[in-house]
Amino acid sequence: MNFIMKNNMEDIDRLIKETLTQEEAKFYEELDEQGVIGMIGGLFKGKNAWLLVMMNIVTVAFFGLFVYCTIQFFGTDNTNELIKWGAGAITFLLGVSILKVFVWMQMDKNALLREIKRLELQVSSLSGKISS
Repeated sequence: MNFIMKNNMEDIDRLIKETLTQEEAKFYEELDEQGVIGMIGGLFKGKNAWLLVMMNIVTVAFFGLFVYCTIQFFGTDNTNELIKWGAGAITFLLGVSILKVFVWMQMDKNALLREIKRLELQVSSLSGKISS
């Protein structure tokens, strides 16, 4: 079943490329599906690149503070200190997790935008073919 769907998608892509101009075909190729590394690299392009850089810096800082709190947690015998360092470690680990979820959501958003652009290009191509 998956093999049949892949062949159908390749046929559709080939038909679309045949109807596009050379410039449109190049743009269509750039919208192809990316791997995880390409998606991560795509986060640092565009208007919000500075935000992702800042979030990664904060994520590294939170992780460092999590490690520090964990080391302090295992180095004390006082119950009050255990509670404080444990709560700090959990808080910073939650911060890292929340920031990572935000980054993955941005990657998903970029993938959806890329697919929407592909669809727009396909609709434009088909409408130009129908009106001819």
